[in-house]
Amino acid sequence: MSEKNDPRKQWEPLLDDLRRRRERALEMGGEERVERLMHARGKLDARQRIERLFDPDSFVEIGRLVGDLEDIPGDAFVCGMGRIDGRPVMAGVEDFSVMGGSIGSGGSAKRYRIAELALQEGLPLVTMLEGAGHRLTDTGQGRAPNDLLAYADLGGQVPMVCIIMGASAGHGALAAPLSDFVIMTSYASMFTGGPPLVKAATGEDVSKEELGGAEVCCEISGAAHNEAPDDAAALDLARTYLSYLPSSRAAAPPRREGPDTGPRLIEEMLDLVPPNDRRPYSMHRVIEAIVDRDSLLEIQPRYGRSLITAFAFLGGRSVAIVANNPMVGAGAVDSAAAIKAADFLEVVGHFGQPVIFLADNPGVLAGTRAEREGILKWGGKMFRAERRLANPKLHVTMRKAFGFGMVTMAGTPFDNQTLSYTLPGVNLAAMPAESGGRSARLDAETQEQVERDQRAGPYRMANRLGCDDVVDPRELRNALLDGLRLSDARSSG
Repeated sequence: MSEKNDPRKQWEPLLDDLRRRRERALEMGGEERVERLMHARGKLDARQRIERLFDPDSFVEIGRLVGDLEDIPGDAFVCGMGRIDGRPVMAGVEDFSVMGGSIGSGGSAKRYRIAELALQEGLPLVTMLEGAGHRLTDTGQGRAPNDLLAYADLGGQVPMVCIIMGASAGHGALAAPLSDFVIMTSYASMFTGGPPLVKAATGEDVSKEELGGAEVCCEISGAAHNEAPDDAAALDLARTYLSYLPSSRAAAPPRREGPDTGPRLIEEMLDLVPPNDRRPYSMHRVIEAIVDRDSLLEIQPRYGRSLITAFAFLGGRSVAIVANNPMVGAGAVDSAAAIKAADFLEVVGHFGQPVIFLADNPGVLAGTRAEREGILKWGGKMFRAERRLANPKLHVTMRKAFGFGMVTMAGTPFDNQTLSYTLPGVNLAAMPAESGGRSARLDAETQEQVERDQRAGPYRMANRLGCDDVVDPRELRNALLDGLRLSDARSSG
């Protein structure tokens, strides 16, 4: 056969052309720009980020040749499917080395495509952001697919993680509030419009960090959940977060085998929790003592700090935890805490984990500042999120819970708890006896009787089955394991 008619020879130029185009996509913005904009600043480049997220050699790229004809590699967005701990996950990352990671029509289509596949196949979606928002020079959007529509449809169907890894503005940054879990690196920032736009619109001179840095978003506004020191830590945190969640709401929450999944007494509880309800203590240490060793992941630790939201494993089961924090404001629920809890419970409600409520609070926060920050509104929304949970619910009153503070923490009977416990000596009432007695102008004898009645709270409740049991603090882990076993049929899908 002549070379002219040899199919292999005919394939050669076609395959050479394909190879060159593929190699160009892998170059991203070119060696100089990748080094200057990413590596020299201590950051991973877009392809390193996606490789670090996934299990080794598991990434399958989608849309690699988008932008090829315009010589815009990947149209500044690398995306596809890979595996995290063996489970398939969709992911996409803005490539800051290509046109500042800006969004063109091709990149927009790729964003929509991975969200579409995540919904269609029931897979988690991870989005990594560092970009300038819509590309002003790309005027061909027309009726191109809008990824935000897909993200809105995806919410509650599969877990969604967003990692902010540099400056993220405009349309790109809007993926964050539509996601379940938002991580920011210490050098990241996000905002609807960056400093130049703010200067033009308002005359205000402000830095990226002042406008939407990690401290602002993780501690003040609550726009992000957790901060990580660098790219690698952020990607590892995303992997860890997904380990607590099923791939979709149709799947059962994950389970994990290990050396600490069985019953055990917690002798140190007698040292960790003082019976005097005026003394603060570390609820973080209490939670760590209860759950399986080394399994606690706190969500949004710096925002709404009077309340703790976390994932953990208990008896090998993935669980969610909502706990008052007596170290901050005596554990009173303020607006930030209520917003955090309502958001957390909404996410958890989609994915079926049992929720453990550890109540120790003097109520919702009172005062002019609290009212002006909308405590009635946000406390009500926290309660509504708790009440609407179809997940198994386990409640424990640790030392005290008053009025609406008790209600928000699933402490009211007939609130669909699987089991409800109290510890001995808890103080339960509509309001604390001391302040309530002063308000009611009780005489000394009546005041003493009211305080005595409050202290008898757990046994008066147990006597009328207002709680299922009064538990020795050392037996609390085992009592919660009993509750989880009771709800196994419901929480296993």
